[in-house]
Amino acid sequence: MANDMNVLLTSCGLETKTIEKAFIDMLPKSPSEIKAMFIPTAANSPDAIDVLPKCLNDLIKCGIRRENIFVYDLHDELENNIRNSFDVIYLCGGSPDYLLKRINENNFRNRLLDFIAANGIVIGVSAGSIIFANNMPDNLGLLTCRLDVHCAEEIREKTGLYEPDRKERIKLGNKQAISFHQNNIIIFE
Repeated sequence: MANDMNVLLTSCGLETKTIEKAFIDMLPKSPSEIKAMFIPTAANSPDAIDVLPKCLNDLIKCGIRRENIFVYDLHDELENNIRNSFDVIYLCGGSPDYLLKRINENNFRNRLLDFIAANGIVIGVSAGSIIFANNMPDNLGLLTCRLDVHCAEEIREKTGLYEPDRKERIKLGNKQAISFHQNNIIIFE
């Protein structure tokens, strides 16, 4: 795991002003100039599909123009270099198994990890966060532990700094996010 990564793993996206500010602080330029890739692929059930407008609005409410948001479903291979074309990748919720399968089958895995290594900004929401944890084989490997999302208030993780090689499962509440800084996992709300 890199020392600092512009990655936010969430249960529900930019659910609080604090999470929204953390995202905006990562942006390398004005939100109106940001180019974002919006990946709804995991949303393969009616409940997940119903949440897609809220997810898209996460980006718009931060000032990213709708015409600067490219929707990519991971069914066709991209020809362009995502590092040069986009500032942000937003991975929606739904089925983590299906999302990870599409990422791995469509040669998007290395492109996504290269994007992160080049300081690209990634927001994971629910399934879009789980694919970075040790919940499934061939995961994207940012967390060495398992990750549960949408956890109840009484069992959610305490905010604070955690070791990068943590083995104990993280239970993320709906108004919490994980970020990565100075070789630590940071859980905040």
